[in-house]
Parts: sequence; C-alpha cells; structure tokens
Amino acid sequence: MAAGSYLVGLIGSGIGPSLSPAVHEREADRQGLRYLYRLIDIDRLGVAPEAVGELLRAARDLGYDGLNVTHPCKRLVVPHLDELAPSAERLGAVNTVVLADGRAVGHNTDVTGFGAAFARGLPDARLGRVVQLGAGGAGAAVAHALLGLGAGRLTVVDALPDRAAGLAAALGRRFGTGRADAADPADLAALLPTADGLVHATP
Repeated sequence: MAAGSYLVGLIGSGIGPSLSPAVHEREADRQGLRYLYRLIDIDRLGVAPEAVGELLRAARDLGYDGLNVTHPCKRLVVPHLDELAPSAERLGAVNTVVLADGRAVGHNTDVTGFGAAFARGLPDARLGRVVQLGAGGAGAAVAHALLGLGAGRLTVVDALPDRAAGLAAALGRRFGTGRADAADPADLAALLPTADGLVHATP
C-alpha cells in the first residue's frame, strides 16, 4: 500500500452493526491518512473463536497493519502473539494488535478508554462500593480502571463463578486485599441496594 495508507480490521463475533469502520476511517481522513478498515466476523465466516490464530496469520499474509479484537477473542488471541505490551500482559487480554516488522504485538486500550470516558462523563459518581457484571476480557479492563479511579470495593459478578473469583483474586494482588471480591449472579438483587453503582461489562 502507498505511504500513509493502512489496512486494518476488527475480529469478533456478531460485529456486522459495528461503527468501527466509519469511525476509524473518518478520523484517519482528518489525520491525513488513508485507512481501509474491514470487519472480520467469525459468525459470517463460520469459524469458531478458537480459530483466531488462523485469522491472525491470514491477516499477516494479506498485509494487514493492525487489528482490533473484540468478544469473544480478546483472551484467545494472546497465545498467538509475539509480544504483549504491559497493559495487555497485566490483563491477559488484547483489544489491539500491531503488525509490523514480522511481529504481532498485543495491546489493551480498554483500561484507559473506559477510565477516560468514566471520568469525563461521570466526574461526580460515588465509588465507595461498585458492582460489576462481567469478568471476561473487557470486564478485566473495566475492573482495573474502576479500582484505579478509586473505587473502594468492587464486587465482580459473572455467569461463570470461577472466572469472577479469578478476576477478584488478581485484582486483590494488584490493588490490595479487600478491594475486590466475587459474587454469584443469584446474589445480585441483595448486592444492589447497598451499591453506589452498577457497571455492565458483558457483551
């Protein structure tokens, strides 16, 4: 491709309605760049999420410069990368892959993205006790952002209790014991009356 031109894409499930192509291409135009942004929908391709490694290899062969990665591939793509940026390594999840010099490097911009949007949109929100739905790739990023923003205690609820417990344990190691715990979905009704807020981080 010509200098200043980039071929990029989004890998995920059910992404047909995504606004990512229009958003990225419009911003690229403003920056004087030529972006070709393609959707790589695993549902339309008829492949399982576990095939993300094959899609990554195909993108490299086709000359892609980078990829965004969304549900359900954010964790599954990790073993197929050559390197992880610190943000992605901490979370064990990737939403951006840079393809350059024969290497695939994974990044995660969800923490900073959510944190900036939350601070701008809800600057006066109380964060004493927060309940979060979802402990997947995006959920891990949102949880890190919330505790980084000063949430006193975060309770993670997920349809997979072991996943919620694993995230809570990881958060405790990073932010300190007692800052995060996990709960069963059946306990949600009892948790909400004493919570300052509910954050939805599921697909």
